[in-house]
This record gives sequence, structure tokens and C-alpha cells, in this order.
Amino acid sequence: MDAQNVMLSKESKNKMKEFRLDKVVLNIGGTGEKLDKGTILLEKISEKRPIKIKATKRIPAWQVRPGLEVGTKVTIRGKAALEMIKKLLPAIDNTLKEKQIQDNFFSFGIPEYIEIPGIEYIREVGIMGFEVTVVFSRLGKSVERKKIKRGKSKRLTVSKEEIVNYLITKFNTNILRSQKKKKSKEILEEMNNDGEWLEKDYEAT
Repeated sequence: MDAQNVMLSKESKNKMKEFRLDKVVLNIGGTGEKLDKGTILLEKISEKRPIKIKATKRIPAWQVRPGLEVGTKVTIRGKAALEMIKKLLPAIDNTLKEKQIQDNFFSFGIPEYIEIPGIEYIREVGIMGFEVTVVFSRLGKSVERKKIKRGKSKRLTVSKEEIVNYLITKFNTNILRSQKKKKSKEILEEMNNDGEWLEKDYEAT
């Protein structure tokens, strides 16, 4: 392989390591009047026309049957998706719990839409909230999906930590780490490289 092909190969690998904001999905679950109000709200916030979500299974306990409209959602892509994140994060004080971030996406709820800066009270909607899901993907994802179908590639994943770093550097988001991990880290810091406990005085509780 000549030098030029090697460079192209390296560039291709580097490209595959990059990821992008794929889409932002806003959704509200509900039927009847709540569904109508939710559709109005999502359209006001996104300036796009939401679609209705229909049930595919029967759930007698909730009186849900196949074909029943049980929610509404709107999908935002491109630059508008980035602007939507900037618009919505202040509604939750730009703070996320670590458990709200997973591989390939993060999600959060906004209990009351009036917490969003610049959004005024909508009389026909009243007070209600909605869920937000932000999805990421690797560059070349469409090609990779085809390989998955042929069984020639593993799914490319944008890791949880990559998304955490993205949120911190792009939006200065505050990530609340789990207490369990904090305690584990503190314990490890109290051990030396040989795995032996460092000498430390502990007060009885």
C-alpha cells in the first residue's frame, strides 16, 4: 500500500471515530384532550408539525388497543436540533444526572414548558411537560447499518463518556455523578499501588 493510500486509510479511520448530533425528539404521551394539547405545545416549541403515535399492542388494564393514538412527537435535525438543545437545557438548570445519559443518547423531562426561556403561557394548553431525547451517531452510520444487515460489522456506538464530554465542552452542562461511583473512587484513592490500604485514622461513628 503506497503512502497516499495509507493516509486515506488513516483519514477514513479518524472519520469513523467522529460523531455528530443526529436528532432531537420531543414527545408527550396521552390520549384524548391531553393528546390534543400536547400536539399544540410541541408545534409551538418546535415550529414543526408533530405526528401522532399509535399503539401497536393491546393493554386492557390501560384500555389501550392497537391503533389508538397514545402520544405525539416531533423530530428535529440539523442546525435546528443544536439550537433546540441550547433552548431546552436552561429549563433544567443545564444539569443532568449521569443515569440520564446512555450510549448513543441522553434524555430528560421538562415538567412545565413555561420553564423554557422565551416561552410564554399557552392558554389552550395550560400547564404540562414533555420528554426530550437527544440522539448521536457516528459518521458513516448509513454504510455501517448496511453492513450490520449483512452481518459484516458490529454496531458503531457513541459511548456515554463521549456524550458527557460533549455536553461539558459544548454547553458547560453540570453532570451529577452517582454517589456509588464517587464512593468507589474515594476508596480507590485510599489504596496504594500494591492494593494495600494506606495508613489512615478513622473516627468511629
